Amino acid sequence: MTSMTVNGKPVRFLMDPDTPLLWALRDAANLTGTKYGCGEGDCGACMVHVDGEALRSCLITISEAEGRFITTIEGLSRDRSHPVQQAMVAEQAIQCGFCTPGIVMAASALLRKNPSPSEAEIKAAITNLCRCGVYPRLVEAILRAGRVTRRAETISAAPAPGISAEDAAREVPAISAPETAPSD
Repeated sequence: MTSMTVNGKPVRFLMDPDTPLLWALRDAANLTGTKYGCGEGDCGACMVHVDGEALRSCLITISEAEGRFITTIEGLSRDRSHPVQQAMVAEQAIQCGFCTPGIVMAASALLRKNPSPSEAEIKAAITNLCRCGVYPRLVEAILRAGRVTRRAETISAAPAPGISAEDAAREVPAISAPETAPSD
């Protein structure tokens, strides 16, 4: 039995100790925000915080995570109020969304260490792959999140989770509700 703290709660996994943390989180803990992308540590879709460090969960076994503190995207901010999440929405740095949780985790770890990173520091720290190519907006989002972290700027909040499509469309006019969306 492997024990660790996941999103502030003690967890015990009754799994093979060589199981990648990614699969324990997704399959046993049902924390599916941590994505499987490549399984090789190249893409960063599976990024989580381990004792505050952004690490690729496909490369860490649960035995290596024994006794450590794990934070997934679900534990970062349940109401999407984290500055990186808010800035990603505000800067339209999300397209398909598959890579977004890993990028948010990497960026939040960077800003915790350095709330005023340069563009070069962001590019060096955020090595996640995004097939949609949001990289220029991603850099702007992280710079903006840094300003929010330093309290030099505020961002109007994105709609809270669980909001209806109609309410979201009223809150953010660029979003159209399914009933009003043009049909193909």
